[in-house]
Amino acid sequence: MSLEVRRISSEQHCGFLDGVITSHSTSISFLQLPSWGKVKVGWRPESVGWFRESTLVGVALVLYRPIPRLPQRSLAYVPEGPVIDWESNELDSWLSPLIAHVKGRGAFQLKMGPPVAIKQWDAQTIKSAIGEISLLGDVPSDREFSLGDSVIKSMRSLGFVQEENVGAGFGDVQPRYVFQVPLAGRSEAEVFAGFNQQWRRNVRKAEKAGVEISTGTHDDLAAFHQVYVETASRDGFTPRGLVYFQRMWDALGDYFTLHVARHDGHVAAATIMITVGAHAWYSYGASTTADRDVRPSNALQWSMIKTARESGCSVYDLRGISNTLDKSDHLFGLVSFKLGSGGYAQEYVGEWDYVTRKGWAKAFSLYQRRG
Repeated sequence: MSLEVRRISSEQHCGFLDGVITSHSTSISFLQLPSWGKVKVGWRPESVGWFRESTLVGVALVLYRPIPRLPQRSLAYVPEGPVIDWESNELDSWLSPLIAHVKGRGAFQLKMGPPVAIKQWDAQTIKSAIGEISLLGDVPSDREFSLGDSVIKSMRSLGFVQEENVGAGFGDVQPRYVFQVPLAGRSEAEVFAGFNQQWRRNVRKAEKAGVEISTGTHDDLAAFHQVYVETASRDGFTPRGLVYFQRMWDALGDYFTLHVARHDGHVAAATIMITVGAHAWYSYGASTTADRDVRPSNALQWSMIKTARESGCSVYDLRGISNTLDKSDHLFGLVSFKLGSGGYAQEYVGEWDYVTRKGWAKAFSLYQRRG
């Protein structure tokens, strides 16, 4: 099988993805949409395609991060992609042309995160392990996927390397561990019954307190951002600027929705959901400290889950969690919150690097550590 990788237009890229999304043959990450490249300032986006003769059979959004003052040299990054046949027995025939392409474009290193899962842990399995095992990765899984092992072996044989994911943390640029709620074949009542007692109680408490959920407008992004900055200060992370979320809205269009919870006439919490085909992601969330007692965050999650289910989504993705099950770890709170949804944790094969120019790659690594 001979495959060629070359640059394609955004229209070709979107057309191919539309076909995959319509067929529901696989889940496409929003990070592989051509429009995502418009969100990432400082990165140079490129749509590329795999061709078998004249037929387009795979696509990827490649983001190039130039070295400061040396734009001809860059890191090439394919987040949660590419969109190719990962079940192929000849994975090298897919990835080797990509390596050659980005090298020809001046990349000294290719980083990618195959959208391939390794393991899943049900919520009850995780709950039972808390207090007994400190890391999620050490808990015996409920399901393992042979494709993940096959992809890892192929990546290694091609010369890709992976940093060790030691200890607690999210791992990689994109999270290696995520938490998802299955929706396919489940009624609204069944999904709600799958929540733990605390989540169900909090949703009902928000309803009794008069928390109102609505779909936000572009103008509501400013109110979301104000609450988001408060959340960042409370939780100790650096917030993104308002312009970033405005750019997300403008670039992603119908894939993007803002959900707003109001209490006593003001914004108590707000969240961003991104939906591509049958997959919905909880992307960003923010809440005020003053309104915490009326549980607007749980009300928002329930509203988004219902919206995702009604639109035909098979999975609601709460995105990243850390690898920790240690209650004393500051990252455990996020695990505990998402665990209440009653879904499952999923581990991906993670992100891998292929170095095409060792000197440049080493220099860039030193620059990043210094920065």
